[in-house]
Parts: sequence; structure tokens; C-alpha cells
Amino acid sequence: MTLLRGALIEYGTALAGPIPNVVIFQFNPESLSRTLQIPPRPSGATQRETSQAGEKTFERISFKAHFSAADALAEDKELARLFGIGPQLAALEKMVLPSAILSGAVGAVIDAIGAVLSGTRAEPALPIPRETYPRILFIWGPTRILPVTIDSMGISELEYDTALNPLRAEVDIALTVIGVDDCSDDLLAKGALGYSTIAKEAQAIANLANTAEQVVDLIPF
Repeated sequence: MTLLRGALIEYGTALAGPIPNVVIFQFNPESLSRTLQIPPRPSGATQRETSQAGEKTFERISFKAHFSAADALAEDKELARLFGIGPQLAALEKMVLPSAILSGAVGAVIDAIGAVLSGTRAEPALPIPRETYPRILFIWGPTRILPVTIDSMGISELEYDTALNPLRAEVDIALTVIGVDDCSDDLLAKGALGYSTIAKEAQAIANLANTAEQVVDLIPF
């Protein structure tokens, strides 16, 4: 049986856009911690006020991802020899940086190289007026494909090669599942959240088969 691996995917606004930034977990996390954050209920003197829903419940997910260059080095992979697991860590870090930071840095490098080659002083690249955070999907099996924001990312580099490239690391990641607004233009996030919600509801209904007989025994009338 093929082992499915979890992943984080950074994508653009269109499915036909640039190649997405994908980090597939080299080793699936041994455990996930999930917290359903329940907003305070409306308070009041009547039962109707206390039973009505206010803000939506949302889900937080946290886990520890492990990365190692050992297998790639054993297979003599060039990237591992040059950078260790640096590329994987860099791809993860890119997911928490506003898009304009990276594009602005690339523009500055291009300007500097052009100035050196031409012997002239290049004007700096025009700044991007608004920065946007990446759009992220968290994939964990066939029934959980969730649009998320990355709340925090803690990277512990545990081993290095002679050039101080990281060879082994643990990354603590905290996510919040996004409740996509009906007016959002993010069709991929809408579709992913809708699909995962339907899959969860189907499993809850399937649970009725497990509990039907037990419910009859619980209720004496």
C-alpha cells in the first residue's frame, strides 16, 4: 500500500498560474494537535439568546515536521550535497513571507547585476504598493484539504555539514483553517474547504451505523 504524504502548497489566485511552491513532508508528523476554537456564545436572559450561534468556530492545527538529508546524500543527490536540506527550509520560509518581499529582493539583485555589467548606476526597481501573504493549502490525506494561514513556524536546525548547510531539522508549525468568505475570489480555497466539510459530514453520518443499536439501548422509552 502506498504511503500518502502530507504537504503544504503555496498557490496563486488562478489554477493556471505559476508553478506552486510545494513542500511535501519527508516524514509524516507522528501526531497532529487540533483545537476547535469556539467563540463566546451570545449571553442574555432568554434561552434563545444563549443557544444562537455567534461567530463561527474555527480550527487550529499544530505539528512537528522532520527533515533530513541522510537519504538524499546516500543517493548522492546534487542539491543535498550543495545545500543539505536548505532548499526545503527555504521553501517553507517563503510561505510565511509577504510576496513582495521576495519579488523586491529579486528585483534588487537584477538591478545590481545590470549595473555591474553595464557600468552605469541602475535606478531601483519600482516598489510593489501592496504586499500579500501567500495562499496556502494543507493536505493531510484524501479527506482533509484545507485552506490555512500559517500562524507560527519554529525551525530547529540540528546538524550541519562542513559548509554549515543544515542536514537535519525539526520545524514546529501552527496553522489556522480559514473560513472562506462567500465574496472571496479564492475559488481553490472555497472548493477545498467545501470538499473537506462534506467529507467530514459524510463520516459523521457514517458513524450512525456504529451507534444505532447502542442508542436504542441507551434510551429506555
